[in-house]
Formats: sequence, structure tokens, C-alpha cells
Amino acid sequence: MREHQQAFREKRASLAAISLGDSHYALLFQQETAIDFPLLIDQHRQAYEIANLKSANILHLFRVDNFKSRKRASAAGHHQHKLGRNPFQLGGTFIFGPGNIDRFAHLSQTFGDNASPATLLATL
Repeated sequence: MREHQQAFREKRASLAAISLGDSHYALLFQQETAIDFPLLIDQHRQAYEIANLKSANILHLFRVDNFKSRKRASAAGHHQHKLGRNPFQLGGTFIFGPGNIDRFAHLSQTFGDNASPATLLATL
């Protein structure tokens, strides 16, 4: 998302992320990834539960789609950061509009299953 931040700004959108870790973990993550958008902390996974986000299991590590995502991320120069409190928690991507309107929701089905920046920008 960091690489596409200017395109989101041009669409008058703001980015934010939610971390499962504590403030120390979040600070390390921000430093390692060089993101400058807000990184909120949800140590108790309340937002994840409200959004009905799923958890993976050990078998997800062997899924073909997960393997492809890891290979694509590695080729782009990304690497695994320190594991957080719940490394099997899957994420999601959301676009909220003015007036608390949900415009887009993508719930990850496995590791690396993220909505593409192109899809998000097209939705805006």
C-alpha cells in the first residue's frame, strides 16, 4: 500500500492499518516497512472479531495460493517481519465512506490474500 499512497491521496482517500501487536511491535513494524500512515493497535482482536475476519491454521502454509503469494512477495523484495501475538490471524481490506458507509470489504481467505491496490483505487 505504501507504494500506492499518492494514488490514494489523489482520490482523496486516507490509509490506515490495524496491528495485533502492542505499541512496541507496531513501532518496529512501522520502522521496518517505512509506512507513514496511521497504524492502530488492536491487541485484543476486537476489530478483527467485529469484522468477522478468519484465522488460518498450519495447513494454510502448504496451500498453492499461499505459496504463490509468498513467491510474489519475495520477488518484490518483501520479507516476513517478526511474528505477532497471533500469527494465524488473517486480515482484511475495507473502504469506508462518509457517513459510516461500507464501500468495499475483502476478507482474506489465506495468507497473502489481499485486495489489490488497483481494485481499491477502482472502487474509489
